[in-house]
Amino acid sequence: METHFFTKLAPKYSGAYRTYYTYQNLQSVRTASFIFLTLAIIIRILYHVFPESLTKAQNFPEFNLINWVFIVVTPFFYLLSHLLILNMRRTKHATTGMALFVFIFALYIICCGMYSSFISTSDPSNALTLYLIALSIVSVLFVFEYYETIVLLLGIEMLFTMMLFHAQVSATEMTYNQMISAILLAGFYLTSRYFFSYKASYYGQIVEIRQKNEEISKANQFKNQVLGTVAHDLRNPIAAVESLAMMMELEDIDEDTQDSLTMMRQSCVKARTIIDDLLDAARNENLNSFETTRVEMNKCLQNIVNTWKIQNISSNVVFTSDVKDIYAQISLEKFPRVIDNLISNALKFSKENYAVELALSRLKNNIVIKVKDHGLGIPKDMLPNLFERFSGAGRTGLKGEQSTGIGLSIVKDIVESHSGQITVESVEGKGSTFTILLPMVE
Repeated sequence: METHFFTKLAPKYSGAYRTYYTYQNLQSVRTASFIFLTLAIIIRILYHVFPESLTKAQNFPEFNLINWVFIVVTPFFYLLSHLLILNMRRTKHATTGMALFVFIFALYIICCGMYSSFISTSDPSNALTLYLIALSIVSVLFVFEYYETIVLLLGIEMLFTMMLFHAQVSATEMTYNQMISAILLAGFYLTSRYFFSYKASYYGQIVEIRQKNEEISKANQFKNQVLGTVAHDLRNPIAAVESLAMMMELEDIDEDTQDSLTMMRQSCVKARTIIDDLLDAARNENLNSFETTRVEMNKCLQNIVNTWKIQNISSNVVFTSDVKDIYAQISLEKFPRVIDNLISNALKFSKENYAVELALSRLKNNIVIKVKDHGLGIPKDMLPNLFERFSGAGRTGLKGEQSTGIGLSIVKDIVESHSGQITVESVEGKGSTFTILLPMVE
């Protein structure tokens, strides 16, 4: 933290910081004036409630008068501070008049504490306690520039000196009290400047964080625009390749050519999946904003399996169901991607002749969807971080398929946005089972 005991704040933040702390000062004036007025009213009530023998001070007439002055004057500070706060909220600009108002209130509070204690005891040394308390409160509550602090110190010292002359104390007592006052004022100056430096450092950090956030936001928007353009440009050639492969399959071709065309189509599907995953991760889209529809889950899951078979991607996906006519509120755009991703992962880590089982059942008021494979399984150390984005849990498939490391994190986000849960159980060498719980609807 950079301290500013005798220096101004750097011009980079000085104007904005002055506006910031002026607003905070005005709020402190409003709060402090309300508390001070409340205390003055309570003291006035106590003088009327308790017997005179318990409440009468040595200089009661003067104390009685100054108490009425507090009750009459303090509301003006409260009202004016409230009006200045409203004005500043509207204009977002601090004025010299606002700073002067705060300065006068700080002087008023210190003078009130000093004078009220003095007239109650007729002893300047006894006034030093409230004097110290008032200085401490002002140094903590209010932020002043160093020249404002110096002027405030001079004003306080003049008031204290006038009080000493008014009390007609001896030269020795005056010297003694002035020395104590000088020590208190020096402590007040250092404390005030320290809080100024601390709050200025805090404000500078907040400003820098906001600037960095704005830069990150702009960079993120630019990244999304670039990814969107790249994705659009990639989808077209991928779709063209897939269309050519489908057209070639209509002709009379040999087995080797068919295998090559199948591999081409599988690669196109994987490429589209990677593009969709990257775009979803880049957009960080609000998954709570999509539209949902009441869907019969047997038909939904069977259609997903049929799509895999129709596209000739895999015939190893088997769908089974223990329930009939069971409904869930899902997004027809996003939820099938969950099942597609889980099936794709299951096939990626399963041998060619091993089936991937997609099962539907019911548990109380929840729909249970399980995707089970009999492949490699997942190492235990990967399971805790499996659904975290870019966690390093992604692995290369049996045929060399690459993983982006974000597919399962998107799956988890989509499932949870449907008010569901997803869990995984796996044993290395025996396979994995992903279980999805969704709330059932009538």
